[in-house]
Amino acid sequence: MAALIIVDVQNDFLPGGALAVPEGDKIIERINHLQTEYEHVIATMDWHPPDHCSFASNNKGTNVGDTIEIDSLPQIMWPEHCVQGSFGASFASELDIRLITEVIHKGTNLDIDSYSGFFDNHRKNETSLHQILSGMNESNLNICGLATDYCVLYTVLDAISLGYTVRLHCDAIRGVNLHPKDVENALHNMEQAGATLLERP
Repeated sequence: MAALIIVDVQNDFLPGGALAVPEGDKIIERINHLQTEYEHVIATMDWHPPDHCSFASNNKGTNVGDTIEIDSLPQIMWPEHCVQGSFGASFASELDIRLITEVIHKGTNLDIDSYSGFFDNHRKNETSLHQILSGMNESNLNICGLATDYCVLYTVLDAISLGYTVRLHCDAIRGVNLHPKDVENALHNMEQAGATLLERP
């Protein structure tokens, strides 16, 4: 058996949301079906404070899409999204949450962004995800969600670095593609790191 990790299927990442992923809504039906095949279903959520460092609105003189340096690491400037307790941060209404056994909040530290479900981008702080999976004696992960080239990518890479066997449901992910080939490169990087890509187009 494997655990299913659903990455950030939240309103702000759907069409009409603050940081919409193209066709992000198209994967929800597939994810709902996938959930029925797993005993353990864990979902991650971006859960940012209003003054989060990744928001362009909190960095004077920057625009969405700019890259600046924060604490010696590059930081993309994003629109305000997934603010704690907001509608945008909530799970998509179409997502069946009845089978989700654990919810992991990430990006809660206002000074550090966090794409991965396991660590912040500086790898200084860890979420409870690894601990929860260890408690389940679960070493096999199947991953789906949003977005391919950011939160899915880093969740997959961190999972592999922690020793998990990872399979990616390519028909249940979508990407931002901020730059041409970002999604293509992300898929390549995940496969090169050791992930098995299922249903790859």
